[in-house]
Order: sequence, then C-alpha cells, then structure tokens
Amino acid sequence: MSDNKNPYRFGPTRGELWFWLWLSLGGLGLGAVAVFARGIPGGPALVEVVILSGVVFGFLGGRSIKRLIRREHP
Repeated sequence: MSDNKNPYRFGPTRGELWFWLWLSLGGLGLGAVAVFARGIPGGPALVEVVILSGVVFGFLGGRSIKRLIRREHP
C-alpha cells in the first residue's frame, strides 16, 4: 500500500471546481442585475436576495478559487 496517496482524491475534480466558480459568478451577476434593475429591496427581502445569496455564491466562488490555486483537487 502506498503512503503518498492524494489526500484530495475524494474531493471535487478540477472541472467541478471550475463549474462551481462559473455558477457562483453567474449567480452573483444575476443578483447584481436584479438589484440594479429593481433597486435595493427593503425588509426581509434584503436579507434573502442580497445578503443570503451573496454569502452562498460568494462562499462557493471563494472556495473554488482557493482550491484551484492550492491545487486541492484530484
């Protein structure tokens, strides 16, 4: 048994990371277009549309960029 196995062998592949990066950029772009076209929403919609989607898509994009730069993929 080899002791130098890739620790990321069960993680997302390079292609999947690129897919998640483009998906997150598209989601952030669509959110920006919606806010630009309709204005900044008020009340609970502000949290849902702007903050929550920004956190989700921002996290996905940031994680993908980090893992692509560090080559943390099989």
